[in-house]
Amino acid sequence: MVITGLHRLVNEKGAMLRGRRVGLVTHAAAVTPDLHAAPDALVEAGVALKALFAPEHGLEGAAADADPIAHGVHPRFGIPIYSLYGETRSPTPAMLADLDVLVFDIQDVGARFYTYVSTLFHTLRAAGQFGLPVVVLDRPNPINGLAVEGPMLEPGLESFVGVAPLPVRHGMTMGELARWLNAECNLQADLTVIPMEGWRRAMWFDDTGLPWVPTSPAMPHLATAIVYPGTCLVEGTNLSEGRGTALPFEVAGAPWLDAHSVAQSLNAPGLPGVRFRPAHFIPSVGKHAGRRCQGVQVHVLARDALQPVRMGVQLVAACRAAAPDQFAFLAESWEGRAPHFDLLIGNAKVREGIEAGVAVAELIAGWPAAEDDFRGRREAYLLYE
Repeated sequence: MVITGLHRLVNEKGAMLRGRRVGLVTHAAAVTPDLHAAPDALVEAGVALKALFAPEHGLEGAAADADPIAHGVHPRFGIPIYSLYGETRSPTPAMLADLDVLVFDIQDVGARFYTYVSTLFHTLRAAGQFGLPVVVLDRPNPINGLAVEGPMLEPGLESFVGVAPLPVRHGMTMGELARWLNAECNLQADLTVIPMEGWRRAMWFDDTGLPWVPTSPAMPHLATAIVYPGTCLVEGTNLSEGRGTALPFEVAGAPWLDAHSVAQSLNAPGLPGVRFRPAHFIPSVGKHAGRRCQGVQVHVLARDALQPVRMGVQLVAACRAAAPDQFAFLAESWEGRAPHFDLLIGNAKVREGIEAGVAVAELIAGWPAAEDDFRGRREAYLLYE
């Protein structure tokens, strides 16, 4: 079994927090191997836990995407729970005033636009500004640490779904990302990372021996995380991404699509590691809630061969080609800025190319060079082989 940073802290390195007032940035998926939540594990280890900080979806992981989280009080510990996804997305000086150290323990899913990366960025920046040390407890990248895929986030498109110039699939753990963000974005935090033991870059989450806990309501399984770097692009369109179904991010469609023809067009190129099945579904929330949708279910046949970001672009392009009069990209994001698709993919060129009917192969032709460049630039921050 892989030994996480939390496990190592409470079993080997508890002395580093002794006598210090601790704030913990965490969520429901940060657990010990026997499923104790991170706050419980720290308190049981004698840590003086004084405040909790909750990212998107809240401390319990129950809130829907983009729903603001309110501040609260922990029902058993009686300490404040500060929301980092509400009136502020960064710890404020008032929240940090009575603390000696911040501990960060959040399970990520390996995609730039999953907002826990942004929460890490803002935590490091606030700690750097306030002069507060940060300890990041590392956890696995569930979709492995080898694969790097997708375009870099272009300047001017920074948002809470893209806070730094990373590719869509970065292939880094949260500890490695903390090192990268702190240095490359000049966040100036006094940063300590407690690495895992036993984790290797080729591992998927089900290789670790650790229990999977949903990282958000629409991320119930590892299977969801495997396709998410591509199918999340559907969020930037008027297609349903399957929220409110049993298969969020594994199905996509709309009432005005023809499932059979879309599946045929997606299977024709023979994309590596994946097959598409015609699917019918009725979302209970989100886009087209309560309406029968037609589209596809993504079936991963070989996850090491799968290129999910390329697959996601192909999926969006195929749906637009099948119903160009009904399909639309969302005009803006819920941040009220550029089209949401642009914030997700990291540029405007892909959306504009799909709208102009440019072949997907041409749209992604420049990706390999950018991916190779990032692999070289991330090397100094990696902790594992």
